[in-house]
Formats: sequence, structure tokens, C-alpha cells
Amino acid sequence: MKNGLDFLNLLNCDVSLKILKNLEDPSDFVRFSAVSRSWRQFVIENGLLKHLCQRMFPQLSRVDHVNELCGTAKGHAEAGSSNFMEWEALKREHRVYAFFARGCLSFALRECIYEAIIASSTDNDPEEGIPNTLEPRDRVGRRASYWSSKGQSNPAVPETLTYRLCADLCVITEINIRPFQAYFQIGKPIYSANSVRFRMGHVKSCMDNIVKESCQDCGNDKSCMDNIVKESCQDCGNEKFAWTYTSQEFPMAQENCLQNFRLPEPVLCIGGILQIELLGRVQRQEMDSLYYICVSHVQVVGRPLSPAFGIQTFEHSEKFVLEALSYEQPTSPAQSSSAPSLQMRVRDLEQILNLLRGNVVNVVEYGYEWELEDEESDEEDEDEEDRE
Repeated sequence: MKNGLDFLNLLNCDVSLKILKNLEDPSDFVRFSAVSRSWRQFVIENGLLKHLCQRMFPQLSRVDHVNELCGTAKGHAEAGSSNFMEWEALKREHRVYAFFARGCLSFALRECIYEAIIASSTDNDPEEGIPNTLEPRDRVGRRASYWSSKGQSNPAVPETLTYRLCADLCVITEINIRPFQAYFQIGKPIYSANSVRFRMGHVKSCMDNIVKESCQDCGNDKSCMDNIVKESCQDCGNEKFAWTYTSQEFPMAQENCLQNFRLPEPVLCIGGILQIELLGRVQRQEMDSLYYICVSHVQVVGRPLSPAFGIQTFEHSEKFVLEALSYEQPTSPAQSSSAPSLQMRVRDLEQILNLLRGNVVNVVEYGYEWELEDEESDEEDEDEEDRE
């Protein structure tokens, strides 16, 4: 604004919009709106922050409308003239998307997996089950920790691992996967996949209704709801999931290390379900000549938008409601209180109890014995070499 002239008044609306839609930082719109009331009104009336968020995350095109369940305004306005109600709805939309854009860029990056739901196949459940992939170590006590698929004669048969994230809305930036090396087998083979692909989405709304009805008797207890969701998803496989994003294929190396798969752009996971597709098998097991895929650890990194935001999905529709639950910056939760950490602690205690009881003499995996005495003698030899 120069010499008291407002360039928005000098340019037509279409030209002004074309200029402002090139802004890429939410803070630019905050500064622009602070110049004058007319400029702020222009931003709100034209939904420029909503447009920016949809450009950042195309998945937001599925939003039917937004709700505020915090502050003074809750839900939709129910009284007043049509112009007043329309203006209040635009302001509400502006507030929600402004904080949403801020959260997607400023909320803390962290591990996003809440629990493992289901694997497409498991060779020896629960010893080689998908919950083992939440453990960063490939050994717990004296036992190998990994998930294993069933063996296949056709190396092209894919596998999937499905996880529930810690929030219904998460901005995912990268997924890290560590293939498992069978150190107890001859040659120490690594059972990696040829490539990986990622899907993100939500449980279908009809499934949500089943969960709510089933939980009425338990007073909507969270642990009860978690168990019902998990059990129902295990029974139905992929049929009850709606996918809102599918990534490109990423090649996987046949290496025993945490391999990083960074997404080209941050992706908004709507509904808190992430699936890893493991495509192609590269390692044949010697004892049965079948191909397997084994994963030691999975890590999903991103920005959970809970408890600030939530969603409500519609049955038989791809649309959903974006809900603002709080306008406070969330604090980073203590990692020690997370569900996966608790599961790993319980399993560690079970291993310790088995050792104290003398139940563990050797570990047998894939038909091969791993002698504990041999490992201890190897460690003694290493200690002697270090002393020399």
C-alpha cells in the first residue's frame, strides 16, 4: 500500500487472486492479513489459506466442511441472517486452515506408529509376528526379533504389513525399514524385498459404526475400542480400509540396515492407517527352497496433528469432516509412555523370566539351532584377543 492506494482496489479480483495464490508460506498470509481489514477480508472471503493447504496436501480435497469443537464457536451457526452465517462459516474455515497449516509445519517430528494391526501372512505366529517389527533391536535377550512371511515358491508374491498410527491425522515424511538377517542360518542370508510401496488411509465408516455399537457396553473405554478395531481389522484384511494415498515404488537393498524411504513430499495420512507393500522376494531359504520376506524393524516418522485435529468420515463416501479440537500447540508426548514401548517391555520381562527359570537352552529358527554355549565361547575368545 503506497501513497494511500490499495493495489487490491486497483487490480481486478482475478489478478489479485492469481498473485496471492503464488504465496507458499502460511506466515505470508498472516502478514498480508495484518495490513488492513480489507486485506484480511479478501483472504477470508476467497479461502486463500484453504487453497494453500490443499496445494500442500491434495488429500484435503476430500474435506466436505470444517467444524470447530473448541473455543467460543462450536459447530455451525444456527441463527442469524444468511449473510452473517456465511461470513461466520468463512471465518471458521479460515481459522481452522490457518492453524492446520501451522501445525503441519511446526508440530514436533516423532515416531508415529501406535500399534501393529495385521500382516498378510506370518510363518510362525506369534513368535515371528508383526508386533516384533516395533522393536528396534534384532535380538531380544537370546531370541531373534523379526516378522517373517510364509514361504512361497513364486518370488513375485507380495506381502503387506499394516499399522495404526498415533493420530487420525499425521503428516508423514519418511518410512524406515530394516530387513532381517538370519544370523542363525548358514551364510547369514538377508530376507529383504525387491521393492516397497506405501498406502495410507482409514478404516471404512461402516466399520466405525460396528466399533461404536460394540463399545456401548464398556462405556466407550479406549482400550476396549482399540482391541475391537484391531481384532476386526485382522478378521477382514484389506476389505475394511479405504486408501487415500499410494506412493511410488522404492527399490530396497538386500542389506541388514535401517533403510530410509523418504517421500518426495510430506503426505497427509487421513484416518491413521499405514500399509507397507513388500514387492518381490529375493532370498530363498536353503532348507525348504521357498522364498521369504523378513523384517526386523519398521519406523514411521512424521508430525501427528492430534489432539489439535480430528476427522469424521461419511459412510459410502470419500468425503470427511475436518474438526479443530484445540488451538493449543501440543507438547511432545513422553516416548516411554507409548503403547509399543510398553509391549516391548512386557516381552523383555518374559525373556528375562525364561532365562532365570532356565527354560532357554538354545534357539531354533527355520530348523537351525543357535547354540548359546558357542556364542559365549566366541565372546570369551574375543575378550582374550582384546587383552593380548
